Amino acid sequence: MNVLIVYAHPEPRSLNGALKNFAVRHLEAAGHTVQVSDLYAMQWKPQRDAGDSTVAPIGPHFDASLDSKHAFQNGFQTADIAAEQAKLRWADAVILQFPMWWFSMPAILKGWVERVYAYSFAYGVGEHSDTHWGDRYGEGTLAGKRAMLIVTAGGWESHYSPRGINGPIDDILFPIQHGILYYPGFDVVPPFVTFRAGRMDDARFAQTTQALGERLDTLFTAEPIPFRRQNAGEYEIPALTLRAEVAPDQSGFAAHIA
Repeated sequence: MNVLIVYAHPEPRSLNGALKNFAVRHLEAAGHTVQVSDLYAMQWKPQRDAGDSTVAPIGPHFDASLDSKHAFQNGFQTADIAAEQAKLRWADAVILQFPMWWFSMPAILKGWVERVYAYSFAYGVGEHSDTHWGDRYGEGTLAGKRAMLIVTAGGWESHYSPRGINGPIDDILFPIQHGILYYPGFDVVPPFVTFRAGRMDDARFAQTTQALGERLDTLFTAEPIPFRRQNAGEYEIPALTLRAEVAPDQSGFAAHIA
């Protein structure tokens, strides 16, 4: 199978660098083909702007969505964006690997998403009607592929527990897993999170890589997070709120997981 790792850490000798190298070796040893988009090494341009098209804005000023659509549909995207989209088409599974900085992904990785997820490629896909509100949240260009996060965090696991001060790790990662990965169609398997990343010795690193290897072995067989499909009848369209009879006692992120 083909696996793309989109990796965002500026230091190759970091824990993230070591985990990325281990993941590549482990996946290749299992017979998979791996590509790595090392965003810092690539000097990836994170800002989304008019320079993402090889032609001038189509209107009187830059419109992030409309100019993205025009560039994608007419072959005017810059080469770096088109190359990453080709990798996504090639991949059977995508791994986003990053350190959690200020409760989210590093800006360079967010910029990869904003530029590569072009209009008509990752969003703005499919019909919009009274029964179907676009091909998204379980449908879309990337449906049939798998995705997983590999994340490091400085805090203790208890800090990210249901009653922890930082909030539950699943809630913190929900916008990425549901909004960035599930939205364009990925089946998202549970994340691999390493806590207390700054307190890593040889023995703990060995335990961590063993656990990561076991997770990578089930990348294509593990049950994905059971996010609810937008167009499968559980949501009112076009309001896109859950029907009254669906999870009636739940609200917030948890209500959108079956």
